[in-house]
Amino acid sequence: MPTQICLFEDIYYSRLLPLVYFRPTFNLRCGILSLKEKVQLSYPKANVTLHCRSYMADYMRLRNPKFAVNNITGTSCLFINGRAIVDEKFLKAIPMNNEQDVVYVNDDNVVAAHVSGQKLKSLKGHVNGIFSISDFDGLQVQQVDVELIHYPWELIKNNGNQIRSDFNLLKKAHKKQTPKKKFLGVHILNEKNVVVGEGTIIKPGVVIDAENGPVYIGKNVQIMSFSTIIGPAYIGDGSIVKVGAKIYQDCSIGPVCKVGGELEATILHSYSNKQHDGFLGHSYLGAWVNCGAGTVTSDLKNNYSSVKVFVNGDPVDSKMQFVGVTIGDHSKTAINSTFNTGTVIGVSSNVFGTGFPPKYVPSFSWGAAGETFTTYNIDKAINVAGKVMIRRGIELTDPEEKLFRKIFDLTTDERRKRGMPL
Repeated sequence: MPTQICLFEDIYYSRLLPLVYFRPTFNLRCGILSLKEKVQLSYPKANVTLHCRSYMADYMRLRNPKFAVNNITGTSCLFINGRAIVDEKFLKAIPMNNEQDVVYVNDDNVVAAHVSGQKLKSLKGHVNGIFSISDFDGLQVQQVDVELIHYPWELIKNNGNQIRSDFNLLKKAHKKQTPKKKFLGVHILNEKNVVVGEGTIIKPGVVIDAENGPVYIGKNVQIMSFSTIIGPAYIGDGSIVKVGAKIYQDCSIGPVCKVGGELEATILHSYSNKQHDGFLGHSYLGAWVNCGAGTVTSDLKNNYSSVKVFVNGDPVDSKMQFVGVTIGDHSKTAINSTFNTGTVIGVSSNVFGTGFPPKYVPSFSWGAAGETFTTYNIDKAINVAGKVMIRRGIELTDPEEKLFRKIFDLTTDERRKRGMPL
């Protein structure tokens, strides 16, 4: 078995913006686990290295001290695309061992590659941080049918099945069973399909319904009275589910999130809050996002047609009937904010006012629905982010501040094309 796996980004990462400005593609969550964590659990004996865009390498080294970043070692390596969902289907299609070098592709996407010898030496010198299919020229080509994430809405589409898959993987890896602790006045349906972590408190009047899918609740979670959680669902470590929350199927929340109101088929990254009344459906929120009270998303058009979503500034037909809002890291919505189907909010933006904002709000925007947006000053944005993070005991470091400034520069054209002052 090769001891080395290189989890890499490819040239199509930009289709997943704004969710991947602050993270590599393999740090996106789909199910209980991130795409990276699925690789770690699937190949427990392998040495996993991370290969990402060069501008975020220092940040990745800071937050992932146990991983080599943009440094490939060894004499043989299994390269895995960071957009791949590594599950049973993937493991059957792409063996860990292969006597010959081979690149596995799906259309024009590199899914994975076994590489050794002189070819591996050339890839070790790769300096720009991302790979394309041309980097694997000369290798035997094999077509495979596995799941790759191309656009943000595909994370939502796959979330329910991935919660089921991850639930089984985690129980197998850690041999965890549903704790025997009983919670007074709590109703659990299909208890064998529920895992509750240590330190978690579930108040009377809560209903956990795992009849149609598992429910995985992490450690030190607080679930307040009269909440309902319907599986498949994941509530991450340290999260808080507020009184009367309605969490429908296919939701992944946390870790360290506060949620309330009504959620359906939605993914929240860590340290994001949607803790008041309002509806969030078929949506994806990055980290450090805060939704004001009464924030509501539409996830279905009145004519039931497929939803178009802006990707890199241009509309793309999602071919999906249900698509809500995509919000980048560190962005905020004000009280009573409303979002149309398929709305995209960039990173570090503030949206307020009555009515619907544009379906595409560039990163580092500040403005009210129906009015002209202006550029959010980078120094103010960093200052606010630092204040928000320190409230959770996390310091905004120099590499993160440099990352903020780099992303601000990278998103200049987004704002310029919409006539925003720079």
